[in-house]
Amino acid sequence: MTLIQALVLGIVEGLTEYLPVSSTGHLIVATHALKVDSDAADSFDIVIQAGAILAVLVQYRALLAKRAMGLLSREKASLGLFMNLAVAFLPAALVGLFFRKAIKAYLFSPKTVAIAFVLGGIFMIVASRVQQPSEKDTSKLEDMTLGQAAAVGLGQCFALIPGMSRSMSTILAGRFAGLAMPIAAEFSFLVGLPTLGAATVYEGWKARHVLMDQIGVVNLAVGLVVSFLVAWAVIAMFIRYLSRRGLEPFGYYRIAAAVVVWLVLVRT
Repeated sequence: MTLIQALVLGIVEGLTEYLPVSSTGHLIVATHALKVDSDAADSFDIVIQAGAILAVLVQYRALLAKRAMGLLSREKASLGLFMNLAVAFLPAALVGLFFRKAIKAYLFSPKTVAIAFVLGGIFMIVASRVQQPSEKDTSKLEDMTLGQAAAVGLGQCFALIPGMSRSMSTILAGRFAGLAMPIAAEFSFLVGLPTLGAATVYEGWKARHVLMDQIGVVNLAVGLVVSFLVAWAVIAMFIRYLSRRGLEPFGYYRIAAAVVVWLVLVRT
């Protein structure tokens, strides 16, 4: 992997991690297009998620610090957020642990990504038209229930399919469970901390030798730093965009992207 390739992949990761377009899908396509497709590249794509994780920590540093202090004093809102995150994290963690090898072996391909792009895009367009804002929607993180968190957790399992998108799956699951759009997006970002963190640490440890040999420290550092900076900018803009336009435009983007991926990388 060259420095330019690491830079491009870092940008792709930062741009797509928290948008409902699938960072994994875009990274698979990017690694194929850049001719760096390998087990080391697949592991690199997962490990540089640490940059996106850091972006959430920085963006929500005040909330997380407040809730961390609240845990020490057993504050209700802090305990509730911790329990909701744990419940939402568990389903995907278990599925990912048991099916990680099968997913990487059989689903990490442009063909899978193209199909998932289309299916996710159609579902997003339909859901955006069906899900209308309601005064009954939960509009505060501290008012979330364990049932709503469990729904987000089950939705997150679909994100293990490359091209489906963790952001899309968790936000739509949250909306169907009765979360207001901004809260669904914020909880999606927060539940990404344990989910992406666990995947990054696990993959980084398992692939540490091949990453050092085939990728190198400098390229890893570039991918991490760039993904952090880009993801941080995306998070702040995405919440504002969702409040105005919703998810439907991303559905059309996914379908268009699927056509390009199919024509360029699948049929060739």
